[in-house]
Amino acid sequence: MGDRIGVLALQGDFAAHARALAEAGAEPVLVREAQALTGIAGLVLPGGESTTLLRLIERHALAEPLDAFARSGRPLLATCAGLILAAREVTEPSQPSFGWIDATVARNAWGRQLDSFEAIADGGDLPLVCIRAPRIRSVGPRVEVLARYAGEPVLIREGTVWGATFHPELTADRRVHRAWLERCGAAVGLEPACG
Repeated sequence: MGDRIGVLALQGDFAAHARALAEAGAEPVLVREAQALTGIAGLVLPGGESTTLLRLIERHALAEPLDAFARSGRPLLATCAGLILAAREVTEPSQPSFGWIDATVARNAWGRQLDSFEAIADGGDLPLVCIRAPRIRSVGPRVEVLARYAGEPVLIREGTVWGATFHPELTADRRVHRAWLERCGAAVGLEPACG
Protein backbone atom coordinates (compact mmCIF):
# COMPACT_ATOMS: atom_id res chain seq x y z
CA MET A 1 0.00 0.00 0.00
CA GLY A 2 1.53 3.33 1.01
CA ASP A 3 -0.67 5.28 -1.41
CA ARG A 4 -1.35 8.93 -0.72
CA ILE A 5 -5.02 9.10 0.29
CA GLY A 6 -6.88 12.37 0.74
CA VAL A 7 -9.24 13.17 3.58
CA LEU A 8 -11.60 16.11 3.10
CA ALA A 9 -10.55 18.28 6.06
CA LEU A 10 -13.09 21.09 6.19
CA GLN A 11 -15.15 19.94 9.17
CA GLY A 12 -15.96 16.76 11.06
CA ASP A 13 -13.82 13.82 12.14
CA PHE A 14 -11.14 14.06 9.44
CA ALA A 15 -8.27 13.65 11.95
CA ALA A 16 -9.61 10.25 13.07
CA HIS A 17 -9.78 9.10 9.43
CA ALA A 18 -6.21 10.30 8.84
CA ARG A 19 -5.04 8.22 11.83
CA ALA A 20 -7.02 5.18 10.62
CA LEU A 21 -5.54 5.47 7.13
CA ALA A 22 -2.02 5.74 8.51
CA GLU A 23 -2.62 2.66 10.69
CA ALA A 24 -3.92 0.84 7.60
CA GLY A 25 -0.70 1.61 5.70
CA ALA A 26 -1.63 4.68 3.64
CA GLU A 27 -0.18 8.17 3.65
CA PRO A 28 -3.02 10.54 4.60
CA VAL A 29 -3.22 13.96 2.93
CA LEU A 30 -5.58 16.60 4.34
CA VAL A 31 -7.63 18.16 1.53
CA ARG A 32 -8.78 21.76 2.00
CA GLU A 33 -8.27 23.06 -1.54
CA ALA A 34 -8.59 21.69 -5.06
CA GLN A 35 -4.83 21.42 -5.64
CA ALA A 36 -4.60 18.80 -2.88
CA LEU A 37 -6.69 16.42 -5.01
CA THR A 38 -3.80 16.11 -7.46
CA GLY A 39 -1.64 13.07 -6.91
CA ILE A 40 -3.84 11.24 -4.44
CA ALA A 41 -5.06 7.70 -5.10
CA GLY A 42 -8.35 7.93 -3.19
CA LEU A 43 -10.43 10.24 -1.04
CA VAL A 44 -12.34 9.95 2.24
CA LEU A 45 -15.40 12.11 2.90
CA PRO A 46 -15.67 12.05 6.70
CA GLY A 47 -18.60 12.40 9.04
CA GLY A 48 -19.57 15.79 10.38
CA GLU A 49 -22.60 17.92 9.63
CA SER A 50 -23.70 17.57 6.01
CA THR A 51 -25.22 21.03 5.53
CA THR A 52 -22.11 22.65 7.03
CA LEU A 53 -19.90 20.51 4.81
CA LEU A 54 -21.87 21.58 1.73
CA ARG A 55 -21.45 25.26 2.65
CA LEU A 56 -17.72 24.82 3.23
CA ILE A 57 -17.29 22.91 -0.03
CA GLU A 58 -18.90 25.85 -1.85
CA ARG A 59 -16.84 28.41 0.09
CA HIS A 60 -13.61 26.62 -0.83
CA ALA A 61 -14.68 26.14 -4.48
CA LEU A 62 -14.40 22.37 -4.13
CA ALA A 63 -17.74 21.19 -5.58
CA GLU A 64 -16.56 20.79 -9.18
CA PRO A 65 -13.10 19.39 -8.30
CA LEU A 66 -14.66 16.84 -5.91
CA ASP A 67 -17.22 15.83 -8.51
CA ALA A 68 -14.52 15.41 -11.15
CA PHE A 69 -12.43 13.35 -8.72
CA ALA A 70 -15.29 10.99 -7.86
CA ARG A 71 -16.37 10.60 -11.48
CA SER A 72 -12.76 9.83 -12.53
CA GLY A 73 -13.15 6.38 -10.99
CA ARG A 74 -10.67 6.91 -8.18
CA PRO A 75 -11.80 5.30 -4.91
CA LEU A 76 -14.03 7.24 -2.55
CA LEU A 77 -14.96 6.26 1.02
CA ALA A 78 -17.91 8.29 2.33
CA THR A 79 -18.85 7.87 6.00
CA CYS A 80 -21.92 9.19 7.82
CA ALA A 81 -22.30 12.82 6.62
CA GLY A 82 -19.95 11.93 3.75
CA LEU A 83 -22.45 9.29 2.61
CA ILE A 84 -25.21 11.91 2.69
CA LEU A 85 -23.11 14.08 0.35
CA ALA A 86 -22.35 11.13 -1.95
CA ALA A 87 -25.91 9.76 -2.20
CA ARG A 88 -28.18 10.09 -5.22
CA GLU A 89 -31.05 11.31 -3.02
CA VAL A 90 -31.26 12.72 0.51
CA THR A 91 -34.44 12.81 2.62
CA GLU A 92 -35.65 13.90 6.06
CA PRO A 93 -35.19 16.68 5.07
CA SER A 94 -34.08 16.70 1.47
CA GLN A 95 -30.89 18.51 0.55
CA PRO A 96 -28.49 18.68 -2.40
CA SER A 97 -26.02 15.85 -2.89
CA PHE A 98 -23.51 14.74 -5.52
CA GLY A 99 -25.14 11.47 -6.64
CA TRP A 100 -21.95 9.39 -6.74
CA ILE A 101 -23.67 6.30 -5.32
CA ASP A 102 -27.16 5.13 -6.26
CA ALA A 103 -28.73 5.24 -2.81
CA THR A 104 -31.44 7.16 -1.00
CA VAL A 105 -30.24 8.22 2.43
CA ALA A 106 -32.34 9.65 5.28
CA ARG A 107 -30.48 12.14 7.47
CA ASN A 108 -30.20 11.48 11.23
CA ALA A 109 -32.72 8.66 10.82
CA TRP A 110 -31.36 6.59 13.71
CA GLY A 111 -32.11 9.55 15.98
CA ARG A 112 -30.49 12.63 17.46
CA GLN A 113 -27.14 12.87 19.27
CA LEU A 114 -28.62 11.29 22.42
CA ASP A 115 -29.68 8.29 20.32
CA SER A 116 -26.12 7.58 19.15
CA PHE A 117 -25.07 3.99 19.77
CA GLU A 118 -22.47 1.27 19.30
CA ALA A 119 -23.37 -2.13 17.87
CA ILE A 120 -22.04 -5.10 15.90
CA ALA A 121 -22.94 -5.71 12.25
CA ASP A 122 -25.33 -8.59 11.57
CA GLY A 123 -23.76 -12.02 11.37
CA GLY A 124 -20.22 -10.99 12.22
CA ASP A 125 -18.02 -8.98 14.52
CA LEU A 126 -17.60 -5.67 12.67
CA PRO A 127 -18.02 -2.87 15.25
CA LEU A 128 -20.35 0.01 14.38
CA VAL A 129 -20.25 3.47 15.94
CA CYS A 130 -23.39 5.38 14.91
CA ILE A 131 -23.55 9.08 15.75
CA ARG A 132 -26.66 10.88 14.47
CA ALA A 133 -26.41 8.23 11.80
CA PRO A 134 -28.21 8.32 8.48
CA ARG A 135 -30.18 5.32 7.24
CA ILE A 136 -29.95 3.87 3.76
CA ARG A 137 -33.57 3.70 2.60
CA SER A 138 -32.95 2.17 -0.83
CA VAL A 139 -30.14 1.24 -3.21
CA GLY A 140 -29.97 0.88 -6.97
CA PRO A 141 -29.40 -2.41 -8.80
CA ARG A 142 -25.62 -1.94 -9.14
CA VAL A 143 -25.09 -1.21 -5.44
CA GLU A 144 -23.71 -4.05 -3.35
CA VAL A 145 -24.50 -4.30 0.37
CA LEU A 146 -21.33 -5.22 2.27
CA ALA A 147 -22.69 -5.09 5.83
CA ARG A 148 -26.06 -4.82 7.57
CA TYR A 149 -27.34 -3.94 11.01
CA ALA A 150 -30.83 -5.03 12.13
CA GLY A 151 -31.32 -6.18 8.54
CA GLU A 152 -30.64 -2.72 7.07
CA PRO A 153 -27.66 -1.81 4.87
CA VAL A 154 -24.95 0.09 6.73
CA LEU A 155 -22.01 -0.39 4.33
CA ILE A 156 -22.50 -0.30 0.57
CA ARG A 157 -20.45 0.08 -2.57
CA GLU A 158 -21.01 0.94 -6.21
CA GLY A 159 -17.88 0.56 -8.27
CA THR A 160 -15.10 2.38 -6.43
CA VAL A 161 -17.47 4.41 -4.23
CA TRP A 162 -18.09 3.02 -0.74
CA GLY A 163 -20.61 4.45 1.70
CA ALA A 164 -20.96 3.76 5.43
CA THR A 165 -23.67 5.03 7.77
CA PHE A 166 -21.31 4.44 10.71
CA HIS A 167 -17.85 5.66 11.73
CA PRO A 168 -15.22 2.94 11.11
CA GLU A 169 -12.50 5.43 12.05
CA LEU A 170 -13.75 5.65 15.65
CA THR A 171 -12.96 2.02 16.48
CA ALA A 172 -9.66 0.14 16.60
CA ASP A 173 -10.90 -2.14 13.78
CA ARG A 174 -9.28 -1.16 10.46
CA ARG A 175 -10.98 -3.76 8.21
CA VAL A 176 -13.14 -1.24 6.37
CA HIS A 177 -10.22 1.09 5.64
CA ARG A 178 -7.92 -1.80 4.68
CA ALA A 179 -10.47 -3.47 2.42
CA TRP A 180 -11.24 -0.17 0.71
CA LEU A 181 -7.54 0.61 0.26
CA GLU A 182 -6.52 -2.87 -0.89
CA ARG A 183 -9.44 -3.60 -3.17
CA CYS A 184 -10.27 -0.06 -4.29
CA GLY A 185 -13.93 -0.93 -4.32
CA ALA A 186 -13.95 -4.73 -4.59
CA ALA A 187 -15.86 -6.55 -1.88
CA VAL A 188 -13.60 -9.61 -1.86
CA GLY A 189 -12.14 -10.09 1.60
CA LEU A 190 -14.60 -7.79 3.36
CA GLU A 191 -17.81 -9.79 3.19
CA PRO A 192 -16.61 -12.63 5.46
CA ALA A 193 -15.34 -10.11 8.01
CA CYS A 194 -18.65 -8.28 8.01
CA GLY A 195 -20.81 -11.37 7.99
